[in-house]
Amino acid sequence: MNTMKIYLILVVNMVFWGFNISFVKIIVDRVPPVTATSFRLFIAAVTVFLILGLTRRVRFPHKNEWGYMFGGSLTSIVSHHFFLSIGLTQTSAMNAGLILGMGPLITVLLSFVFFKKKPTLITALGFILGSAGVSLTVLFGSGKLQGINLGDFEVFLSIFVQAFGFILINKAAKTMDSVLLTAYMLLIASIFLFFVSLRMEPTGFTAFVKGFPSIWVIFFLSAVLSTGLGQMIYNYAIGQVGAATASIFLNLNTLFSVIGAALFLQEAIKAAHFIGFVLIVTGVIMGSGTLETFIRQQRKKKVQLPQSVKASNH
Repeated sequence: MNTMKIYLILVVNMVFWGFNISFVKIIVDRVPPVTATSFRLFIAAVTVFLILGLTRRVRFPHKNEWGYMFGGSLTSIVSHHFFLSIGLTQTSAMNAGLILGMGPLITVLLSFVFFKKKPTLITALGFILGSAGVSLTVLFGSGKLQGINLGDFEVFLSIFVQAFGFILINKAAKTMDSVLLTAYMLLIASIFLFFVSLRMEPTGFTAFVKGFPSIWVIFFLSAVLSTGLGQMIYNYAIGQVGAATASIFLNLNTLFSVIGAALFLQEAIKAAHFIGFVLIVTGVIMGSGTLETFIRQQRKKKVQLPQSVKASNH
């Protein structure tokens, strides 16, 4: 598959990922959030396992992979989706989408902490800009100055624990197919959250069954397309164009989450949302290393061009 087709697939995938914030918001406003999340993750896991089965890529994890797999599942999936679903019951989808846009930047920050890397000036400035964007969104997201909403904090917590989980997943992915790893983690997370829901939402299953007819289309769009296939597509794209190039498209996720909130939930786009979006995207481009990579590539081209001219003259 050529590069342009990969880029097009990534753009479509970001549409579904961005819209998924609104999908989840609609779901948790109608049925118990933890119960709904456990079933959504289970459907996503089944979807990925079916595709892996058809391509004969399913295998049982090795002994040394279980620890990282459970750790990654409990952080990047269980805790992430738990705090996201709870947070969305108390904040807007637009605020949540912009806060989630800090994901790549937080991942880079944690890698500095765990792998003892020293941030560059551009990276540090990127983190400051991204943080300013989130702060602006949280404080002025309603169109006027307000205190920190608990839902906003829970959404931020969801992206923080997900970024932490990526560190563990990176360890497991060295010996295990990343798509297979995702399938197992989704399955583990769905089972874990189901038992959590039995404690937190004793009548959650009954309420979910009663409310399901009103959300079944959105539920399956979220579970199958956004959570299941979406993760597979992104992992495939990483293998084709590289993690650095694929991560650039995550900025579109933030944009489409804002558009989705306006389209599906009729949430108004305030000036704070627009300014916050610009600051967050700029911060991610600078803080994730994308800008520095682009600068290095341009310098390399400038060095190679005179050399190619000299070679042609000879």
